[in-house]
Amino acid sequence: MSAKVTDHIASLEAMKKYPSELFYKGDLSLLERPKVSIVGTRRPMNYTREYTYRIAKTLAQRGVCVVSGAAMGVDGIAHEGAGADNTIAVVANGLDIRYPVVHNALIASIEEKGLVLSQFNEGFRTTGWSFVVRNELVVALGDMLVVTEAELDSGSMRSVEFALKMGREIFVLPHRLGESSGTNMLLKEGKATAITDVETFASRFGTAVEQKVQKDDFFYFCQTMPTFEQTVEKFGERVYEAELEGLICVENGRIRLQ
Repeated sequence: MSAKVTDHIASLEAMKKYPSELFYKGDLSLLERPKVSIVGTRRPMNYTREYTYRIAKTLAQRGVCVVSGAAMGVDGIAHEGAGADNTIAVVANGLDIRYPVVHNALIASIEEKGLVLSQFNEGFRTTGWSFVVRNELVVALGDMLVVTEAELDSGSMRSVEFALKMGREIFVLPHRLGESSGTNMLLKEGKATAITDVETFASRFGTAVEQKVQKDDFFYFCQTMPTFEQTVEKFGERVYEAELEGLICVENGRIRLQ
């Protein structure tokens, strides 16, 4: 059984219209983390598969939550790379339906460990327009958008339109001539930045942490690179303890994870 999201989500103010209803299964605390939306083709080439997975995994190692649409191809790979407990799946149907069927186990795992969101009542089945609604929500939730492969006339490029209107920064994988015409056009027009090194891209969220590091409220707050004063006000002595432990450092008045 799904529940309704009652708390206001600031990032969704960027949408053309704030959702009248939003249903969920899973852990709403993921909404408070830094988030990156990843979208792309349903039929990715091997190069795209490899780097979509690598980008998602590398972000998750830094406590970043990956947002995608649970579709076949890039979406599913992004969720798998991040791990169920580091991902938000936005679906185009009611939450009593797991679609596509091939992702039944994946979606079930995200329901249990991560977060699944929908703007549609239980019983609602996917339509052409519900995918568009889903895409807008995927983009709005992320602090930025990554498109790993897309043709000019694809649904992923509609997501790009949403990102441009919302003022979200857009990143793409570089592709060869004749491949991924949509992302190549974005680079040509200066509307996107190429990810030429996965570690460098992910490093804006800090460095990767070992599994033994507790990813608690303090960890996720520090991922946003708050000011030293904000962090002390919220967590007090924990800040000084974390600095001594080597978990954080202070650079130019801001907290940064080591």
